[in-house]
Amino acid sequence: MWLKIFALSLMLFVTACSVSPRSANMSPIRGELDQTSGFEQWQHWQLPGKQATEYVSAQEEGREALAVRADASASMLRQKVYIEPQDLGKLNFSWKVPELIAQADLAQRDTADSPVRIVLAFEGDRSRFSFKDSMLSELAHALTGEPMPYATLMYVWCNTRPPGSVIVNPRTDRIRKLVVESGRVHLNQWLDYERDVRADFIHAFGEPPGALIGMAIMTDSDNTRTTARAWYGAVQHRMPLLAQGN
Repeated sequence: MWLKIFALSLMLFVTACSVSPRSANMSPIRGELDQTSGFEQWQHWQLPGKQATEYVSAQEEGREALAVRADASASMLRQKVYIEPQDLGKLNFSWKVPELIAQADLAQRDTADSPVRIVLAFEGDRSRFSFKDSMLSELAHALTGEPMPYATLMYVWCNTRPPGSVIVNPRTDRIRKLVVESGRVHLNQWLDYERDVRADFIHAFGEPPGALIGMAIMTDSDNTRTTARAWYGAVQHRMPLLAQGN
């Protein structure tokens, strides 16, 4: 678990007809995705020492999507961006999950796997870092040439906690998970979300956000040594109308 959180916080944004995952003959992505997936500009990032989760363009219930399968694995697709705080608006995303990871608990170090995650990384006032987080950021800079994000917000599907719950990462409070879906009621159906990024950040961290510097999706099952499947629709940020007019 430590390696995954270390990689997430330190290395996440250094650079910038129904088809089931198994029947799609999936393999870890190398190069560009299909232009219809909505993720063609995103990069596949394999975490050191981890098996890669498989991502491949597909159609699911008539939707262009990204089909994902994790077999005791953890990796992500990510995109480097830069959106000023005043330009933060709505984030639209969708996913479909056929089954939860029964053993997973996002609040526990050794079982913090998830079938779906939307990950946002932010800049901020690093003088407010704790001593531990300052050391982590310095180590990140030494290893990768980039400091770790000031804050990382994840939208997640939790087994038990109700929507709106905030889960603080047990390793560093600079990673916080906002539950947007819970339990088994909405399994096996497409779910569409529109989230107010600024409001969600304030809810999770208790302070206004800095600039958004990266976005990622991640499906992982490495801690529980299980299999997880999901489909993602395109992830899109829409600036406020006032910002669009400038």
